[in-house]
Amino acid sequence: MGKKLVLVTGSTGYIASRLIPQLLERGYQVRCLVRQPLRLKTRAWFPFVEVVLGNVMDPSTLAPAMAGVHTAYYLVHNMSSGQGYPYLELNSAQNFVSAAEQAGLEHIIYLGGLADPEEKISYHLRSRIETGETLRRGKLLVTEFRAGVIVGPGSISFEMIRFMTELMPVIFGPGWLRNLTQPVAVQNVIDYLLAALEYKGVRNQVFEIGGPDRMNYAELMLTYGRLRGLHRKLITLKSIPLWFMAMGVAWITPVPAAIARPLVDGMRSDSLVRDDAARRTFPHICLIGYEDGVNMALSQLHPDSLEPAWTDCDRPVKVMKHEGFFIDHRCEEVASSPEKVFQVVTALGGKNGWLYAHWLWRLRGWLDRLFGGPGMRGRKSDKSDLKVGDVVDFYRVEALKEGRLLSLHSELKAPGEGWMEWRVETDSGTTTLSQTGFFAPRGLPGFVYWYLFGPLHKLVFRGLIKSITRESEKLKSLD
Repeated sequence: MGKKLVLVTGSTGYIASRLIPQLLERGYQVRCLVRQPLRLKTRAWFPFVEVVLGNVMDPSTLAPAMAGVHTAYYLVHNMSSGQGYPYLELNSAQNFVSAAEQAGLEHIIYLGGLADPEEKISYHLRSRIETGETLRRGKLLVTEFRAGVIVGPGSISFEMIRFMTELMPVIFGPGWLRNLTQPVAVQNVIDYLLAALEYKGVRNQVFEIGGPDRMNYAELMLTYGRLRGLHRKLITLKSIPLWFMAMGVAWITPVPAAIARPLVDGMRSDSLVRDDAARRTFPHICLIGYEDGVNMALSQLHPDSLEPAWTDCDRPVKVMKHEGFFIDHRCEEVASSPEKVFQVVTALGGKNGWLYAHWLWRLRGWLDRLFGGPGMRGRKSDKSDLKVGDVVDFYRVEALKEGRLLSLHSELKAPGEGWMEWRVETDSGTTTLSQTGFFAPRGLPGFVYWYLFGPLHKLVFRGLIKSITRESEKLKSLD
């Protein structure tokens, strides 16, 4: 008999996406409560979970999600809702705990924010603490964890640190960047969330969690820069308006403007562990230091390690910043068979050319050769008989799944690393081609490179996928 059924809210979010695979590995049955189920479809673990459409702001949708559940993870927040989100936070928590009581749940595990409630703190952090208090006012057992900066690719706070440090050789910031925080590695957060599920003695308690290092926010950025091989300086100014800081964060980083303001506001106070109950209660959890956490995140700077957020919507084109990458994603429905589409994709380059603006590809190869790069090297065969490790002009085949996937790693001389990927899928007789360009910039030159050539990239990427579509349909018509 399998382990008990666990409900995970906020299933499309950062923490849930890391927690769910580890719950499944431990044999738990997992049910996901989500407002947009299709956003989970591309997750590798999607076939192994039960998905229920629902919204914590709509009490009528919660009963089906709660049926038969033993423990629920409450991992939602409403920051993106704009002003007034603290009211939504409390209302959502009340809806959730009421439905959980009616359904007979035994346990709720909540992840909130780390701050001293006796101090003057931001609305965001105050809201996180009051949400936990609302959950605990019910009749159910609640375990609450409070965390500050979470270190890991995809974490909002870490991505803010990453993108700002990568872009800015000189970081200008307000004096409160000297405030202290206790960053915690994302794996340690997951360790605590799992431990609360398995140890009954920790219920009805609040645990403040952090890593072994106490650092100020400025040190987080300067340390990231050093580990990345970037020399960075910090200049603090007497005062920078909150709205201006938030606007800059939203422009530079993947953090949306609605979230950037409360996130930046939360940095104007210390975020430290004052009670070491977590360490005493969970001595088996080996805490990961900040430097190790950053190095772990940098080791995952590869398309295979990314959560596929670019596939979360039905838009045919999505250009975004995500987990250290600039991403250009496009998809097209093709009136041809998957085999024909893949045949065209795997024949790109060499004497066959690139189907769209081939002269631009040749020019880029010439410039690369001029600066000491490999340039346009052609390919062994003009046929679509590629294998992993083959050269395709200034790319090398990194991954190949017959009829489904081709991934090329760029070997161009550039201030960052790039990949091009094509996937061919079929559903109910419809063939879909997706094309994704990935670029991980390294420092300011990488940002300049991406934005300078951005309009040209968009033109070429758009023309390329449409040309592949036309060529595939032409092959189909010849059958």
